[in-house]
Amino acid sequence: MTSSRTLDRLLALGRGDAVAIAAPDTTLLTYYGLRALIAETIPSLNRFGIGRNDRVAIVLPNGPEMATAFIAIASGATSAPLNPAYRDDEFEFYMSDLGAKALVVEQGSASPVIEAAKKLGIVVLTLTPDPKRGAGAFTLSGGTKGAAARPGPAEPEDVALILHTSGTTSRPKIVPLTQSNVVVSADNIARTLEFTEADRGLNILPLFHIHGLIAGLLAPLSRGGSVFCTPGFNALRFFASMAESGGSLQLSPWPSCGREAAFGFGRRAAHGMSRLAAASRSQAPRHRA
Repeated sequence: MTSSRTLDRLLALGRGDAVAIAAPDTTLLTYYGLRALIAETIPSLNRFGIGRNDRVAIVLPNGPEMATAFIAIASGATSAPLNPAYRDDEFEFYMSDLGAKALVVEQGSASPVIEAAKKLGIVVLTLTPDPKRGAGAFTLSGGTKGAAARPGPAEPEDVALILHTSGTTSRPKIVPLTQSNVVVSADNIARTLEFTEADRGLNILPLFHIHGLIAGLLAPLSRGGSVFCTPGFNALRFFASMAESGGSLQLSPWPSCGREAAFGFGRRAAHGMSRLAAASRSQAPRHRA
């Protein structure tokens, strides 16, 4: 466990030349590259007037850019990932409820979240992937220049992540998690599942959900391991993805995925998978009616 509970310190165990993020048909992103991306993203956000504890909605497809955007933005502001499948009225509700200062979408996105953001007067920042620099590398553009009230890297008690409860029994509620909260949670999972720097996680989890972000992404990275990011769970592609990733562990988000993985777990040796580790949380929230 690191003495300073921030995402910056969480990544400290990774060797600079070791792989941090991998993805299909893409150059590997090392810890050196991930740290450089974070170091570039924080001042980039600051130039748009976004700093520590300012809330940034993120609407990106599952994959390496979603993983790195969450980490990089949360390292200097507050990340608020949203389900890309929401309808326009849902986006408007969630961003308004968050009090989002900015929205990050991928270049070329046609998501209804963009119109919702414009309606609410929220700055839209465009994420442009830069795969030549490694899986998940990106640049941010758009918005207007401004001065951040609280610039620089996040501190332990700054809010790193904001999510909403599912809203199944009442209005969805905002849940803020500090840097300390997410680092301790990732450390607890990594320690319980005995992750090491030799592990590569095959991430099939949605990265707008707490389980995907903490167990699927931050926990392996907290031990200097790596994460292979996929577009999501596909039972027909599971073992092909496992073979491509060279993964040594698999984290299942909910029972259906766990059953699919366990059913064929006897085939793991042929695909280079040495063990199956499962961490469970509640299911991802459904759409509001």
